[in-house]
Amino acid sequence: MSPGRSQSTVDEETPLLQAGNVPRKTTPLPVTQISILLLLLLAEPITSLSINPYINQLVSELSIVGGDERKVGYYAGVLVSLYFAAEAATILQWSRLSDYIGRKPVLLCGLLGTIISIILFGLSRSFWALVFSRCLNGMLNGNIGVIKSMLAELTDETNMARGFSLIPVIWALGGTIGPLIGGILSRPQDRWPNAFSHPFWAEFPYFLPCVGTATYTLISFILTALFLKETVPSAPLTKLNPMEARAGEIMDGSINDEEKPVLLRDLLTRPVVISVANYGLIGLLEMIAGVLIPLVWSTPVEFGGLSMTPASIGLWMAGYGFLNGVFQFVGFPVIVERFGPRRVFIVSIAAFAPMYLMLLFENLTLRYVCGGASLTVFLIVCQLSSIAIADMGFSSVFMYVSSSAPSRRSLGATNGLAQTMVSIQRTVAPAAAASLFAFSLNNNVLGGNFTYVVLTALVCVGLCIAAQLPKNTWKPAEK
Repeated sequence: MSPGRSQSTVDEETPLLQAGNVPRKTTPLPVTQISILLLLLLAEPITSLSINPYINQLVSELSIVGGDERKVGYYAGVLVSLYFAAEAATILQWSRLSDYIGRKPVLLCGLLGTIISIILFGLSRSFWALVFSRCLNGMLNGNIGVIKSMLAELTDETNMARGFSLIPVIWALGGTIGPLIGGILSRPQDRWPNAFSHPFWAEFPYFLPCVGTATYTLISFILTALFLKETVPSAPLTKLNPMEARAGEIMDGSINDEEKPVLLRDLLTRPVVISVANYGLIGLLEMIAGVLIPLVWSTPVEFGGLSMTPASIGLWMAGYGFLNGVFQFVGFPVIVERFGPRRVFIVSIAAFAPMYLMLLFENLTLRYVCGGASLTVFLIVCQLSSIAIADMGFSSVFMYVSSSAPSRRSLGATNGLAQTMVSIQRTVAPAAAASLFAFSLNNNVLGGNFTYVVLTALVCVGLCIAAQLPKNTWKPAEK
């Protein structure tokens, strides 16, 4: 500490996490505003994951597969990837727009777009109608980047870790609620024939779960419209033409230069590039894990899998989702305060390596170890524990992305750029991971285990990129 500086002084040189025994009073989180944000954030996983239990059956009933069950996985995968592709094409523009007109109008548009698209999805009876509704959902909903921007604006250095630790909790909760809605409410005419005897339900057997998720989203829309407060300072616009005008020219001069949005080319600073690259990398690793785990678990043992039933896979993942949500909320703020976000992020990236390798060891145990079932259960527990550690990396990198923004009014664009990168990764990762696994097995490369070599090397690349992050979050002098 420089001579003459008071220990209570907080300025741009003050680190996020205090060293030594210097106390920092934690600012209380604005409970009401953050609660509303989390409620509307919950609409994202509920809507996107509610289709998982019935998407394959829905596709199998379409004329495009011609009764060939082998085509179902391909077309179902296309529908999943299209959402992320459409999101990648538009989310940056939504996030940048929120820097100009405010967060709340963009959030309301995103919620309304979600309601319309999911209703259309439930009424679709052709593959191309499903394609249209999924693309519409991805194009009209840029809320995830805007929500992260608002969360950063509602927190400060003392409570940012606690605030961002809530995002994985909400996704874990949505990962439990969404599939339950989709699984229980799909084909209601079969489950409750007396209550749903009208021919409509036979023609549109997957409309009810879409109504359920749309209803929750509508409630979120109303709460947002009535109670969510804007976090972007108001500034009258004289013109809005990003192709011709610099960001500073659209303001009336009532705010200083540091509060004005920046052009996209000015956004690509070193802190932003490094932060976004790390976010994209952990998003890729996580998406690969999300594809490979159920794929390997369901594959026959003789082909490198565990021969687990869908019910068993669902129970394992549901139990993990609940416990992981609790761990992220309770454990992450304490751990990041003790070790700092950079160390936590590096350990999180490293945790993907044992997580991937456990898939190999689980299969080998079942094939070659006497009484291997019990040991396999232990390995699965270790594997899921590794994923929980890896998930801490998301909360850490959210802090880096938000603090890397060149100015407060470019926070939306920064988060939008980061979310675009992750959406691209989530578009290509499912097909790439499944194809790599199939290639490794079909060609018997390294005994069918080539997949795990490639993924371990990818983790090493991630560690090299993670090493470029500063010890704490970005400070003004580093931007």
